[in-house]
Amino acid sequence: MVAAEDAFHPTVLFDEAYWVHDFTRVNKNGWNQPYVYSVGRYNEHRPQMYTTELFEGVRDIHVGLDLGGPAGTPVHAFADGVIYDLGVNDEDGSYGPTLITEHHLSLPMYPGGPITGAPVTFWVLYGHLSLESIEHLEKGQTFVRGEQLATLGVEEENGGWPPHVHVQMSLEAPKDCDLPGVVEPSQHKTALELYPDPRLICGPLY
Repeated sequence: MVAAEDAFHPTVLFDEAYWVHDFTRVNKNGWNQPYVYSVGRYNEHRPQMYTTELFEGVRDIHVGLDLGGPAGTPVHAFADGVIYDLGVNDEDGSYGPTLITEHHLSLPMYPGGPITGAPVTFWVLYGHLSLESIEHLEKGQTFVRGEQLATLGVEEENGGWPPHVHVQMSLEAPKDCDLPGVVEPSQHKTALELYPDPRLICGPLY
């Protein structure tokens, strides 16, 4: 099986060292880190991070992958695909400008995961984008591997977060240009089955 880093284009091009966050412990420094780029982990319990009404005080297990960088950093297509949906999730703490793509291809297998190596249809949500960067896109529009899809948005438009893109895979078609990026413990097992590890398409970043 071809490794993801060889088969797919990087979603965000890290051209220098990057920091891998550990949000499992309450950290007074928040998103501060010593490098320009950073990664927030998949399947991570993040206590006291999601404090807005949107998360109901119980949703704190992260089921996407966060790729951080300066506002305006390009977000690239990891492979050929189609624009499935786009919109703005404008609740406090949500995704802000959001893009969802659709793909049908083979993915690397991983132990215990739902991917078997056969071609599969799946969707990828990109959240916390710049609105200006996706305004020219249309549903049904095709794109090719490596093409720039969007850029990272500023905190004032991306739901209130430091600039990053939330990348989330889904084996179920998203509705209303949205996916639950964090879930409560009772939803954890089902969420991992529906939302595979984005390192399948982004490569082994940690």
